[in-house]
Amino acid sequence: MTPLDKVGEFGLIRRIQETVQLRQPSTILGIGDDAAILAPPAGQEVVVTTDLLVEGVHFDLTFCPLKHLGYKAVAVNVSDVAAMNALPTQLVVALSVPSRFTVEAIEELYEGMRLACEAYNVDLVGGDTTASRSGLTIGITALGQVAAGQAVRRSGAGPNDLLCVTGDLGGAFLGLQVLEREKQAWQADPETQPELSKYPYVLQRQLRPEARMDVVHELRDLGVVPTSMIDVSDGLASEVLHLCQASGTGARIFSENLPIANPTLEVAEEFNLDPIMCMLNGGEDYELLFTVPLSAHDKLKNHPDITIIGHMVDRSEGANLITKAGQPVPLRAQGFQHFG
Repeated sequence: MTPLDKVGEFGLIRRIQETVQLRQPSTILGIGDDAAILAPPAGQEVVVTTDLLVEGVHFDLTFCPLKHLGYKAVAVNVSDVAAMNALPTQLVVALSVPSRFTVEAIEELYEGMRLACEAYNVDLVGGDTTASRSGLTIGITALGQVAAGQAVRRSGAGPNDLLCVTGDLGGAFLGLQVLEREKQAWQADPETQPELSKYPYVLQRQLRPEARMDVVHELRDLGVVPTSMIDVSDGLASEVLHLCQASGTGARIFSENLPIANPTLEVAEEFNLDPIMCMLNGGEDYELLFTVPLSAHDKLKNHPDITIIGHMVDRSEGANLITKAGQPVPLRAQGFQHFG
């Protein structure tokens, strides 16, 4: 293993640069100068988003492989670009690295980023590295492009718009419960081997989520333009409330329509957790929550990876979960609180 101080900052940058492949025609100059040079095509608007991942707050290296962490760091930023109805194009990465990390460990982290950049057709065009006296911190800024006037905001929903979500919910939260339980068992007895083989689905949802760029492309192919959109990072209930607040509406979502995968349901039962609670408040699923006009119903009703979970209503009605018995329960944002 090679200590970081043996290669130095510029040596580390050179090693990273050797693995970078540029794909975007809008990238004129990538890593290696004082700044990157980009040239978005005429008629395109640029969207920009930043995400910060802090050791001990957003991830635990006891159970989070560095390659998965690198992939996830890119995916969560691409998810924000997707939520604007844009296509990701470039990103820059800032790392604050403790001295306990080796060169090989950082290369493993960047290998995960490289795989994500390849999967989402994104160029890594720069960043910064510095020492850290505490934990590892990863800051990523992602850029994307969208045709002028075609970006989808949180604020465009209206009463009677259908409320849709991609994929299924709750898996990432339950994957975290499994990892936390096994960590506690290992801390109590370091000879204990973690029991993870039974949980591949929920562990993948937690450790290596995917941004739903596939759905962005599919909606374009269907000719469906969402009226509002957000990604599900802090929990479905929280995101529904964000759309309502930004759009000046209320919402009705139906508990029997909320999508959950069978492996997620099985883990919820094992932990004696309410599956509805896991779906509403778990967070980190990185699915897309969006609204569409009623006229799009026939185009989406049989889509295998989109579920219509409710509809928007007048603001005076509030935001409610409708139980199977037909009772309204006010939605509360109980997901991840960044300063809780």
